[in-house]
Amino acid sequence: MTTMNISLPEEMKAFVDAEAKARGFMTTSEYIRDLIRQQKEMADFRARIIKGLESEVPDTSDEEFFASLRDKIASSK
Repeated sequence: MTTMNISLPEEMKAFVDAEAKARGFMTTSEYIRDLIRQQKEMADFRARIIKGLESEVPDTSDEEFFASLRDKIASSK
């Protein structure tokens, strides 16, 4: 794993620290990784939608993708 250092104003750092604690993350790094992971999933989702719109033949892997999203939602309840 590589390290990335970022600079934040004190107000933002306090927010990140509070959110990480409130959401049950052991470290702020875990919280930030989770936020980035969520953004990556959204970017992948958007790319798949665009790919599907540009394609005349439906992509059957979309069924798997949406099934995995339904499973994630169901398991988070």
